[in-house]
Amino acid sequence: MNLKKLILLIISLLFIIAGVLAFNFYNKIYKANTVKEGFLYIPTNTTFNEVENLVRPYLKRVKPFVWVATKKNYPNTIKPGKYLISEGMNNNELVNLLRSGKQTPVKLSFNNQETFEKLAGRISQQIEADSISLLKSFTDLQFIQQNGFNQYTAIGMYIPNTYEFFWNTSADAFRKKMLREYNAFWNNTRLEKAKNQRLSPNEVITLASIVQKETAVVSERPIVAGLYLNRLHNKWPLQADPTVIFALKSKLGEDTLIKRVLKKDLQIDSPYNTYKNIGLPPGPITMPDLTSVEAVLNAKKHDYYYMCASVTNIGQHEFAKTLSQHNKNAVKYQNWLNKQGVNR
Repeated sequence: MNLKKLILLIISLLFIIAGVLAFNFYNKIYKANTVKEGFLYIPTNTTFNEVENLVRPYLKRVKPFVWVATKKNYPNTIKPGKYLISEGMNNNELVNLLRSGKQTPVKLSFNNQETFEKLAGRISQQIEADSISLLKSFTDLQFIQQNGFNQYTAIGMYIPNTYEFFWNTSADAFRKKMLREYNAFWNNTRLEKAKNQRLSPNEVITLASIVQKETAVVSERPIVAGLYLNRLHNKWPLQADPTVIFALKSKLGEDTLIKRVLKKDLQIDSPYNTYKNIGLPPGPITMPDLTSVEAVLNAKKHDYYYMCASVTNIGQHEFAKTLSQHNKNAVKYQNWLNKQGVNR
């Protein structure tokens, strides 16, 4: 073999080697490597080795991912969060996604939770913050007092709805956004409506919590709210059974099952007993939802001062303007309870 042929052979081999290296290099970076779609959750302070284990179920080959991630300095720029991995992504796309911090937001929702403990448990199921850190944040007395609440009214700051959060939101960041949402909720229109009802926002929430507990049918709420406002503004006791139940549970335990309020229960010594105390209780007895709050702000005007659970339309009420009519309704209801065998 002459020199010229040898040189051509060497050059050809070099081109082949270069082509193979380029092909492998290209495949490492741009060949589809994810095998399924799903959400990848990367907790705060996760190491790269931990990310590697978390992402492993989504990958056809792990080593090329690690190689690309290392080349792009991802091990030193890990951002926690919830990331949507699509099937067929290449390593370059996947690493760029994780490096960018472009998370998929969480649609976080909660309904009318009765206590901060229950709220913390509900929220901790949807974001990274655990229930202990959330509860500590919710009950931070300094924060509570600085923002116009006290230990009794603080739960009213959290308005049940659906909100958008990043999964790695901290407890304090969650609380901060809830304060912003509360302040946004109490716009000039709602503040004016509260003023017309002669109530502060905290008082609206407190009365709404009673309306919430008293009614199963949403359409009744403006009527019930109007009834309580009639009593409140005429210095009558509200005589709301849900407040007595709240007082009993505070004494006997949150999980105590109370189906019927007895006469002896009405004597319980508690600021939440609206049979013994005039005016609103110190704070909400639950976290009212938007329909109950709006029911108070847009309460129906009428002359009802009494109501009793209906025995013909279960879940609804019979309303009365006079005590004599109310007593007739009450006898029907008590007789019905006795027939059902409801003693407590």
